Amino acid sequence: MRRDLPYALSGLALGILLLGNAALAPDAAPVRAIDVALVLVMAAALAACRRYPVVALSVVTAAMLALHVRVHPGVSAAFPVLGAVYVAAWRGHRSATALASLVFLGGFLARDVSVAPAGRPGQLIAERTALLLGWFVAANVAGLVSRQRRAYLEQVEQRAVEAERTREEMALRRAGEERLRIARDLHDSLTHSISVIKVQAGIAVHLARKHGAEPSAALLAIQEASGAAMRELRATLDVLRSPSDGDGDGVGLARVGELAERTRAAGVPVQVSVTGQPRNLPADVDQAGYRVVQEALTNVARHAGPATAQVHVEYAPAQLTVSVTDDGQASPVRPVTPGVGLRGMRERVTGLGGTLHTAARDGGGFGVQATFPLEEPA
Repeated sequence: MRRDLPYALSGLALGILLLGNAALAPDAAPVRAIDVALVLVMAAALAACRRYPVVALSVVTAAMLALHVRVHPGVSAAFPVLGAVYVAAWRGHRSATALASLVFLGGFLARDVSVAPAGRPGQLIAERTALLLGWFVAANVAGLVSRQRRAYLEQVEQRAVEAERTREEMALRRAGEERLRIARDLHDSLTHSISVIKVQAGIAVHLARKHGAEPSAALLAIQEASGAAMRELRATLDVLRSPSDGDGDGVGLARVGELAERTRAAGVPVQVSVTGQPRNLPADVDQAGYRVVQEALTNVARHAGPATAQVHVEYAPAQLTVSVTDDGQASPVRPVTPGVGLRGMRERVTGLGGTLHTAARDGGGFGVQATFPLEEPA
């Protein structure tokens, strides 16, 4: 109804103009109740012009012809018809607008000729009819031009949407090709080497047991770590080849115990503590927390020297905190230069809206603390 309000207001304004012109015109007849009713019918038809353009055009044309025949308010009777002709042409009803224009012009001219005084020159009638003809031609042309412009804009918008969709499809296709390339490179560069390590460690364990000796803890840790690395690498390659939600190998904080056990087998004592009530976490947060612990323990085993590591997981109502500390060789006096592992860890945490703090501890050793916000507090 709001979209019809301008049409209704235009009809009322034109009705007031018609009645005022009829009251002031010297050759106009007195306005009676039926004439006011014709004006109200015209205004109501214009209010419905947007929804029913052909019906409104017919009603307005008939009402204004009747008013012109009865009252003769002058050329102002053509204004409502011109408006209805423009709207109908804009909506694409060219035949109806042409017919209504001819009918009104013919009736208008016939009325003027029939009531023209004997001494009135026909030139004035011809000039007024030509003026009205020009107005009606302009209204028809303006409606058609507006329709063509609207169709052109819709076509341009549709082309823009199609171009955006095509661009998104191309980007997705390129991303898929890049994932496949990365998967091939990882497979070629890592799978073979890890497989050789796993096979050699297995052979060493088998030969040791065959000769009645117990394999060393370091050898068993190598065998187990290489097997876990193979599983995670295969899962990563599967995700790259066919991306899906979640981690392909289902890693998460629930498996921190297994990770700590493998680290102990490699010769690094690890203590794990949990505070708060463990609960289901978003898959990306759960996986990121596990990866932070994994990378931190790897750094302890590689760089801390003889050290003990402490892993602490804290479940708070609106956030998750994961920290790994050690009492190794790191010192605030010798700043640690961030490597690929720390940079990747920071990117993983900040990508989820979290914060990562890594620094050497005052009492010796190194600390890593990651905090993840949880969108749905417990």
